[in-house]
Amino acid sequence: MKKLLFALILLGILAACGDKKEYLFNGKDLDNWVIYPEDNSIQPEDFFYVKDGMIETPGVPLGYARTKKEYSNYKLHVEWRYPEEPVNSGIMLHVNTPDMIWISHYQGQLKYQNAGDFIVHGVGQSATLNDTVYTSTANDKPLIAKMHPTNETPAGEWNSYDIVCNGTTIELYVNGLLQNVATDCSTTKGGIGLQAEGSKIQFRNFYIEPL
Repeated sequence: MKKLLFALILLGILAACGDKKEYLFNGKDLDNWVIYPEDNSIQPEDFFYVKDGMIETPGVPLGYARTKKEYSNYKLHVEWRYPEEPVNSGIMLHVNTPDMIWISHYQGQLKYQNAGDFIVHGVGQSATLNDTVYTSTANDKPLIAKMHPTNETPAGEWNSYDIVCNGTTIELYVNGLLQNVATDCSTTKGGIGLQAEGSKIQFRNFYIEPL
């Protein structure tokens, strides 16, 4: 009996150690997030909020929510859908302050039927895609198209992003398909964010796993 009890305890410890997921959203609140609307008359809790266990934003005005904590070398999983008219949003990677509407970051595009496009934001921020170096300026935020035609589900249905940030490399997988690879990224650490840019969007199953 003692041996059985010991085995069960050991299995429990191993299972706990094997689960390295860190959920960025607890399903209840956004206390560990910074919410930044372009219009400072908008209350943060009206801009990004929890609804039915999901993160939701109306998408207007322009802005974002970002984690207070910074991360590097991880695999990110997040699911999204547009419950109404699909327009635009994005997953923000290596977000670095100061907070401003075009904060420094890399972005996995979520514009409808363009998920998988890669955007370089932030003056001086750079990355290499398809053997070309792209550098962001105050007037130019390079957008590099995805490798394959859109593989998103119809509006109203759930999609998944799996994003691997490993050193200076970022890989974007949309619904399991590799759509973009950026190398030689000039920034390798920062917050993780969700963009509001034009339409209501919902997010769920939001977690990272360290590499």
